Amino acid sequence: MRISTKGRYAIKLMLDLATNDNGEPIRLKDVARRQEISEKYLEQIISVLNKAGYVKSVRGPQGGYLLQRRPEEYTVGMILRLTEGCLSPVDCVAPDGAGCEKGDACVTRILWKKIDDAINEVVDNITLGDLLDWQAASADDYVI
Repeated sequence: MRISTKGRYAIKLMLDLATNDNGEPIRLKDVARRQEISEKYLEQIISVLNKAGYVKSVRGPQGGYLLQRRPEEYTVGMILRLTEGCLSPVDCVAPDGAGCEKGDACVTRILWKKIDDAINEVVDNITLGDLLDWQAASADDYVI
């Protein structure tokens, strides 16, 4: 399994909105500058996040985007599944997968299931709030 730039940038975008939340809408142009990501690419990603109700769009000269919920209410898994689709390493263990003609008799299916479970355990138990905490901790470690 490989996370595309769309998934990685969606995480960065959501984390930037959480980091810079002061109650005022955040312009995509500012996120693009801070994260060094193309504004056009972020527009595609924010559209998906907006349609899913993860962010709120505010129109007008002082417009921009805000998180719809608290950072602790978004898991990395929610964001990645929205932008990447299924995170399973192979179809036979995907929630909506077609399965395999050998089914439970396939020994490698056990391996794929263990990998799938490990991925889900990580992404479903790390929130944007956790990422904010990690970011703050790494900033505290910064020494000049």
